[in-house]
Order: sequence, then structure tokens, then C-alpha cells
Amino acid sequence: MRDSETFTANAARCREEADAATLDNVRDRCLRAEAAWVAMASRSRRSERARDERVATVA
Repeated sequence: MRDSETFTANAARCREEADAATLDNVRDRCLRAEAAWVAMASRSRRSERARDERVATVA
């Protein structure tokens, strides 16, 4: 499993926790965590794409 997939799964888990939260501060915390995981997944996908392109160029 690639890091971006793990980060995306964590973001989805945080979204589920936010949807289930009954307290506003808990919901907000989960949504902030989701946003952070989404950002990490995006950066990771860019790195993975660049790595794949470098490997393809060498091969």
C-alpha cells in the first residue's frame, strides 16, 4: 500500500469520526485532522508520480 493510500484512508476515518461526533470541538478537531491527512495524501501522490516518472525514464 502506498503512503498516499494510507493517508487517504486516515482522512476518511477522520471524516467518519467527525460525522459521528456530538461535540463541536471534537467535530472541529476531526475535520482539521481530515484536512491535514488530505494535504499529506496530495503531496504524497505528487511525489509518487514524480518517482514513477523517473523510474519510467530510466527503464
